[in-house]
Amino acid sequence: MAEFWLISVPLDKTSLASMEKLKRTIIKTHLASFWKFFIPDLKVRVDFQINIIFFSPSVIKKTCQSLKEVMEASGDKVQEYAIVNGVDLMRYVTKFQWDKAKYPTALPLCTLADLINKVPIQADLRTKSRATAYSSLAASLQSLERNLNGNLQTQSLSGIIRKEDLVVSEYLTTILVVVKKYLQWERSYESFSEFVVPRSSRKIFEDRDGGIFLVTLFKRAVNEFKAKAQESKFIVREYSFDVEERKQQEITKLTLQKKEQYGIFVRWLKVNFTQVFVAWIHLKALRVFVESVLRYGLPVNYQAFLLETDRKRSKKLKEELSSLFGHLDPTRSNISCSFSPGLHCRRDFGPLLHTQIVCRSVGFLGCH
Repeated sequence: MAEFWLISVPLDKTSLASMEKLKRTIIKTHLASFWKFFIPDLKVRVDFQINIIFFSPSVIKKTCQSLKEVMEASGDKVQEYAIVNGVDLMRYVTKFQWDKAKYPTALPLCTLADLINKVPIQADLRTKSRATAYSSLAASLQSLERNLNGNLQTQSLSGIIRKEDLVVSEYLTTILVVVKKYLQWERSYESFSEFVVPRSSRKIFEDRDGGIFLVTLFKRAVNEFKAKAQESKFIVREYSFDVEERKQQEITKLTLQKKEQYGIFVRWLKVNFTQVFVAWIHLKALRVFVESVLRYGLPVNYQAFLLETDRKRSKKLKEELSSLFGHLDPTRSNISCSFSPGLHCRRDFGPLLHTQIVCRSVGFLGCH
């Protein structure tokens, strides 16, 4: 699984020399790939203090998961739609350019952070609302379909039974009976009431669980027939052409609604993913800028680099970074490292300031 590390190197002579050594080592040992990561000069006041809360990439994971569930597709299939500003994720990250139109660099840092953070917060609320509405629609359709495709007592008989199959008159009616034991039924159904029309039983449907039979009798004997049939473990099924037609119409309506909402929801999720991912990378850049100022001081004088590695090579790369940039370790020199709440100096691989862009944070969407 690929990992991207954003590192910040001050532009002093020693650090630049170390960076050149790192480049040569990387090329020789293939420990990582690297790119310059350009972060614009943001507005820093003389009394520089900042408290930034950086949103969790869980919003991106939720968006991806919703996309996967709605499309009922594999991660590889959904990954095809992980496009940001017309390019794939890796190209966007490695060729990152700050969107000054959306996030003006002249704004104070706190205002800028709040502006960027609003994107995932609002997206998360909208995703939950839209996902709930779509899931409710899909569940209603699934429930209705399951009912009509269920057992013999509920299964749709549309196209199986015709109006002319049913005798309906002033005195007579035809009822439907669920039968599992055919021989017992044929021998006994006429005895359930003296008002049953002889030899009127006819099977109209059958599956592995049994069959549905029609039987004609006088209307006044229906309750008596039901009671006797139940005693013999035969079930009289209520049936109405009007009710059946309404159910079919409801399925048709819900199917069309689901198809329409599917297209709208998928398109929205794609746009939503793009906006949230862009905001996430901008916040990563903002974080590196803020921590660089806090670590290295003013005036702003540093360069950010993007390193791509993986788990197998990460330990060796950390050791190399610690060795080359040991002079930046605040605990080993007079360099101070004071941080405001909400920010922290990563010490995973020693003195170098860094933040991670881990592909696992984007769920099943790979960046390699």
